[in-house]
Amino acid sequence: MSERVTITLQDGIADVRFNRPEKMNALDGAQFEAISAAITNLGTLPKLRCVVLSGAGRSFCVGIDLEHLAGNPAPNDLLTRTHGMSNIFQHVASGWRELPVPVIAAVHGHALGGGFQIMLGADVRIAAPDAKFSIMEARWGICPDMGGIALLRGLVRDDVARELTYTARTFDGEEAASLGVVTRTALDPYAEAMRIAHIIASHSPAAIRADKRLFNVARDANTDVILLAEATEQKALLASSGHRETIAAHLQKRAPVFKDV
Repeated sequence: MSERVTITLQDGIADVRFNRPEKMNALDGAQFEAISAAITNLGTLPKLRCVVLSGAGRSFCVGIDLEHLAGNPAPNDLLTRTHGMSNIFQHVASGWRELPVPVIAAVHGHALGGGFQIMLGADVRIAAPDAKFSIMEARWGICPDMGGIALLRGLVRDDVARELTYTARTFDGEEAASLGVVTRTALDPYAEAMRIAHIIASHSPAAIRADKRLFNVARDANTDVILLAEATEQKALLASSGHRETIAAHLQKRAPVFKDV
């Protein structure tokens, strides 16, 4: 069996690809384990500056493998929090948010059900205009349980999230962009995601990691907590080698060279 998730690291960018193309990257037990392990592995890479997440073959991820769902109607570990506040099924979606660097999802083909929820875990989502999306769990008599509700609530209006979830309807990349489900569309989402990743990787890695921590704090905290977090991060960054190198490079009219975090 080929590796279920591949990771290639170059220039600080991890090219992460779901690699079950014969099943359109559907999620079975082995795929859940492989994605979760990939996230854990990425969190240990010292030279990591950005992640681009995509799917091999015709689709990003079509969601749960129905054969797996039929054979595992009620997994015993749903209520077992194995990864912080998450179970393993939630970790494959929310874990991308918990990585210290930005994650960009490049979505083509389909992002359905569990695949849709995994996509929501990315910081930025670039989709093909004709990509197909659906929060489709209602079709199978279940609910989104991979962190989808928690991740979706900060992206779209509450009534929009409810309508998409209750109806389980399919919509395309253009509508996804108009609703705020994806950041924007591109004819070649992978190429656009890589372009963005290289821009991110060119900035101070300490500053980018601080940015991500602040956005993660802002998701649930009140204003007082956010303001204190901003000041705390900025104090550390102003004393950092990355800040000094940015200023020096600008004055010397050269590209900055940053130390890895």
